[in-house]
Amino acid sequence: MELAGKKVMVLVEEMYNDYEYIYPYYRLLEAGAQVEVVGPQAGVTYTGKAGTTAKSTMAAEDAVAEAFSGMIIPGGYAPDMMRRHRPMVELVRQMHAAGKVIAAICHAGWMLASAKVLVGRTVTSFFAIRDDLEHAGATWVDQDVVQDGNLITSRTPADLPAFMRTVIAALR
Repeated sequence: MELAGKKVMVLVEEMYNDYEYIYPYYRLLEAGAQVEVVGPQAGVTYTGKAGTTAKSTMAAEDAVAEAFSGMIIPGGYAPDMMRRHRPMVELVRQMHAAGKVIAAICHAGWMLASAKVLVGRTVTSFFAIRDDLEHAGATWVDQDVVQDGNLITSRTPADLPAFMRTVIAALR
């Protein structure tokens, strides 16, 4: 139970990448973390691209960064939906300001760009959003996982094992 006593949030919105939500969620539970599913609203069931569902346990506006050790942002189309909700973006910004672990995979880099936390940082992502991240001030590299301070990023579901090993190590 390497993460016993740690509280971590997994962000959710419609059209999340099912693997990028499910794998981190259960890996965090397996490691002993308390996991909150944070969406634009509490108690709402969101559907992934492949049809799995996830029910939010907390609304973004009710989440307090200081109460958490870190956050996971799954990819898919969900990050484009998440960034339309100011409290979701503000939560990422608050977590960053507090120096908490922020782990983003695939298209989740869009949330980092919208939160304006990428200037001078080195990240990776799904290749199609490379330009977006570079325009937001990041240096983009093609690696399975990149850790730059409190930011951890990965490219695709194939990188999930390396991504979660790095996330869990950072949360310890």
